[in-house]
Amino acid sequence: MLGLDRHGSGSRLVLVHGFTQTRHCWGPLADDLAADHEVVHVDAPGHGDSAGVAAGLWEGAELLAEVAGGATYVGYSMGGRLALHVALAAPDAVRGLVLLSATAGIDDAVARARRMADDEARAQELERDGVEAFVERWLAQPMFAAVPPRYRFVDARRSNTVAGLASSLRLAGTGSQEPLWDRLATLAMPVLVVAGGDDARFADAARRLVASIGGNAELALVPGAGHAAHLEEPARCATVLRRWLAAHGL
Repeated sequence: MLGLDRHGSGSRLVLVHGFTQTRHCWGPLADDLAADHEVVHVDAPGHGDSAGVAAGLWEGAELLAEVAGGATYVGYSMGGRLALHVALAAPDAVRGLVLLSATAGIDDAVARARRMADDEARAQELERDGVEAFVERWLAQPMFAAVPPRYRFVDARRSNTVAGLASSLRLAGTGSQEPLWDRLATLAMPVLVVAGGDDARFADAARRLVASIGGNAELALVPGAGHAAHLEEPARCATVLRRWLAAHGL
């Protein structure tokens, strides 16, 4: 069973965090949305209270749909990849889909194998050095440089376990994910694809996601934000999400 909390009332939103985070790492965006929505915060497999759940993306998607039910699913980075799997595996449960700094996978086989090897190396570093040292290195990456200290949620990240994070890297890392690009056109629900305007890599991925999904997908680039746009520019992200949610009655 996945760990989760529910806050607020109204149409349901399910928030799925990124790697090394927990359900407590959404910051002011979640509080804003809970003012008029039922917001469900979920611990992804291998994280938080779901640390003992070892699951790949398809299995994790089934678990997530089972515990969270029908909703608009909002996923960030790893959580976006998991939410995308929910939309493909259980489309009747997904009223709307928001992908924040996410990708549909690596479609070049050589690059995917290289990423799988990198994920395995990270898992071994984690097992060798422990969570605290790993989290410090993880947050030292340039992609997180613009995240304000209060929204880095270092203590929450450190509360994760070595076994849980290592299993997430091995089972649900980008290297282990099968590319889903050729399945995206089957998505029929409204989709919002969000990326930081300063995050060139994921802005390009966002454009490709929208083009691959089709007319039911919308692109939003958040000015002045990098990879963690919802933590760097939470007010701007809330405005983008609220406009889209209202437009689709979600």
